[in-house]
This record gives sequence, structure tokens and C-alpha cells, in this order.
Amino acid sequence: MTSYIIDLAYIGIASVREYLALHVLLCLIPAFFLAGAIASLFSKESVLKFFGADAPKYVSYSVAAVSGCLLAVCSCTVLPLFAGIYKRGAGIGPATTFLFSAPAINVLAIVYTAKILGYDLGVARAVIAILLSIFIGLVMSFVYERKDVEKKGIKTFGDEKHAHTVWLFLLLLAILVTPEILTSWYPMLAVEIPLILITVYVSLKWFDRDELESWMGETWFLVKQITPLLLIGVFFAGIIVELLPAEYVVEYVGGSNVTSYIIASVAAALMYFSTLTEVPIISALTILGMGKGPALSMLLAGPALSLPNMIVINRIMGFQKGMTYIGLVVVVAAVAGYVFGMYIL
Repeated sequence: MTSYIIDLAYIGIASVREYLALHVLLCLIPAFFLAGAIASLFSKESVLKFFGADAPKYVSYSVAAVSGCLLAVCSCTVLPLFAGIYKRGAGIGPATTFLFSAPAINVLAIVYTAKILGYDLGVARAVIAILLSIFIGLVMSFVYERKDVEKKGIKTFGDEKHAHTVWLFLLLLAILVTPEILTSWYPMLAVEIPLILITVYVSLKWFDRDELESWMGETWFLVKQITPLLLIGVFFAGIIVELLPAEYVVEYVGGSNVTSYIIASVAAALMYFSTLTEVPIISALTILGMGKGPALSMLLAGPALSLPNMIVINRIMGFQKGMTYIGLVVVVAAVAGYVFGMYIL
């Protein structure tokens, strides 16, 4: 028995070593710097203001659907942000649009999903999460908005953005995607090195010492917060592949029947995924035979919900609104996975 446990530990360690060799230098390091810049240099207030009562609906829903990328929030940090904007007067429609979309389009999560599970799932996760978040927000608004009309709005719509931060974001994004466009080492380095030097130069020119320290601090905070949990997820994902019978995975979430998508969506909603850990776990399940459609259902429902999150959501919105939101997330994740599964088949 002891030797068997040791063998499993070696399998997990081998999975971590393979992951570190393939994905750290060209994937996670640039992504951490990008996420750190977003978290520190993009003002949260400059985004959250667009949820105010005086903002046009097409603006508030659009910003709510994509601001998760700009704010670099995860499933943990989205809850206090959601509570803040909701209690301060944001409509329940834009607020729940933000609540669903923000964790799903976290820049780290999207990049990592595309790298590990394929660009079809990475793009589908981002695009479908944005569309479904707007749908969920509109439904919540239609059902409950009249009860919230007396709330005072956030009257700050219309401030300007920081242009330098946008250019820095584009430079960091270019560094991140170049290895995927230029796969040969010499052409890739010929582009990457100048991009890195330009980024260093403009960062020192455009931002003061406090801003740079804040950027590095946020980057290091994300590394400390995410990397240990991510490596634990990779470790156990390697063990899952060894222990979990492939026929069970194929039977329950490997087919194109409706039950597979419901099981995937409900299971993901009940599980707790720390940031990015859903990707290696779902990758392990796909190796065992889980279809891409159910995988997308898990990617949509998992970051948005967990048992602790459900408790907090119900406390913030009230039981009726909270359960309506939770039910909508589970259903739309299952339906989106089903449609995606039918499309790719």
C-alpha cells in the first residue's frame, strides 16, 4: 500500500515537472506580469463607475461583461467587488453580468485555457462567457429590476482612461501571444527581445516609482496566491488520470447526451476551483474521455459558482435572487456546452 502511494506521488510530481517545463517561461510569467499591470495600473473605480444609474444601458452591460479582463479578478475577489457595486446602487442586471463574466474572462484563465485545452475552448470560454453574462443580467433585470429602481446610482459616468496603461497592456499582450504565432525559436526571439526592451523602456518612462512598485507588488502577489494552488492542482490532476477509470468519465461526461452536460455543469458549480486550477483538472478529465462540450460547461459554471460562493451570493442579493442567479448559471452553462459540443462534432 505504501509503495502504491509513493508511486502515485511520483506520477503527480512528474506531471508538475512536465507542466513547469512546457508552460512557465512562455505562458505564465508573461501572463502574471500582464495581470499585475492590469490589477495595479487600471483603476478599479474607472471601470466600476460605468455601472451607475446615469450610464446608458448599452454601456453598463458592455462594460460589466468585459471588465473582468481589465480588473483581473478571480472567483474569490469578484464577490466583494460585486457586493460593493450592488450595494452602492448598480442595477441588478449589470451587477450580475459582472458577477458571472469577471471570473470567466480573467486574462490568466483565458490564456491558460487556450494553452492547455486548445484555442477553440479558450476562445469559446471568453466569447460565450461574455454573451451569457449579458443574457443572465438581462433576465435578472427583467425579473427583479423594478424592485431596485429606488436605489441611488453611482454618478460618475464619463471620466477618461489612462492612454499609457492601454499601450502597456497591448505591449504585454504582444509578448504573450508572440510564441504562439512564431513557434520557431530564432524568429520568436527576434521579435520577443525587442518587445521586452521596448516594454521596459516605456514602463520606466511613463510610470513613476510608486506605480512601478505597485505593478511589481501586484504581480508578486498573484504569483504567491496562484502558483502554489496551481501546482497542487497539476499534481492531483496527474494522479486523477491514473486513478479514475476512463470508462466512467466516458459514460457520464463523454457523450453528447443532455445528461452529460447537466452533470458537468452541476458538478462544476458544487466544486471549488481556485484560480486556474480548473484547467489542469478538466485537462485530466479530457484525457480520460470527457467531451469538449461538457468541458466548456465546467469552464463556464466552475469559476462562477462554488458552495462558499453560493452562500455569499445569497447573503448579498437575498435567497430568491441568489437562487435565481445560481439556477441561471447552471442552465446556461449546460446549454452553451451542448451547443458547442454539437458544433464541434
